[in-house]
Amino acid sequence: MHTRFRTWRREWPLHLMVVPGLIIVIIFSYIPMAGIMMAFQKFIPSKGLFGSPFVGLKNFRFLMEYPDIGQIFFNTLFIATMKIAAGLIVPITIAILLNELSRQWIKRTFQTLVYLPHFMSWVLLSGILIDVLSPSSGIVNQLLGVFGVQPVFFLGDNAWFPYVMVVSDVWKEFGFGTIVYLAALTGINPSLYEAAEMDGAGRWKQTLYITLPGMMPIIVLMLTLNIGNVLNAGFDQIFNLYSPQVYESADIIDTFVFRMGVQQSQFGFATAVGLLKSIVSFVLISVSYLLAYRFANYRIF
Repeated sequence: MHTRFRTWRREWPLHLMVVPGLIIVIIFSYIPMAGIMMAFQKFIPSKGLFGSPFVGLKNFRFLMEYPDIGQIFFNTLFIATMKIAAGLIVPITIAILLNELSRQWIKRTFQTLVYLPHFMSWVLLSGILIDVLSPSSGIVNQLLGVFGVQPVFFLGDNAWFPYVMVVSDVWKEFGFGTIVYLAALTGINPSLYEAAEMDGAGRWKQTLYITLPGMMPIIVLMLTLNIGNVLNAGFDQIFNLYSPQVYESADIIDTFVFRMGVQQSQFGFATAVGLLKSIVSFVLISVSYLLAYRFANYRIF
């Protein structure tokens, strides 16, 4: 007991520092979970959460019978999976290339430039992209016109829209990912490269057999965290860039929930869709954590 008391006296300031964050999490994350009840109700705002009629699984049955729900789930998975793949490959590649630069001022300047878009909101970036990709006055279509290519309506064509979302998301976020992987590169023992060079290994083999294995724990961690977000295809981005003419390829779960809940006031149905998405996301992140531990021997906690 004496040892525990001494430990508590030493650590109580740290526990005290956690309290404000814990209160915020309880208020904004746990208390609102009571709203899950709406998924099993025909929610009527005037009657409130405890006065609205209970309908059981009716909202979920309506969800399964909704004609476009399959396409919405496909769009979400397709866009999110491409973002995860590109969001790993591009930052890893850029980090390895930057690590090869000997002039530090060039390296720092490039890092700063590619990191800046991360701090910009999609409200701002969507306006930039709409202007840049405009079929009539956008710089991209003007450049294509120089080569005799007809203007492309990137944000109004179902064939192009998902790929524009992926490319623009990578452009915005790969600077942050690059910094993470550059930090991982600093943990690799330089003597490994010296030994490999003495054995005749070139830069490609050093990258393949030293750099990538050394980065693997961070790669596995980032992949594990991203798999849990496979149903989050980027509401802010898509909501600010899509339009009814590209609903076929652009409508994802989050934008669908927004339209059903906020614009059409189908609160119970929208909550049912969101709850189903949360359950699937929880299962996916649990499976990804298990795979990371089993195949890469990596633990997050």
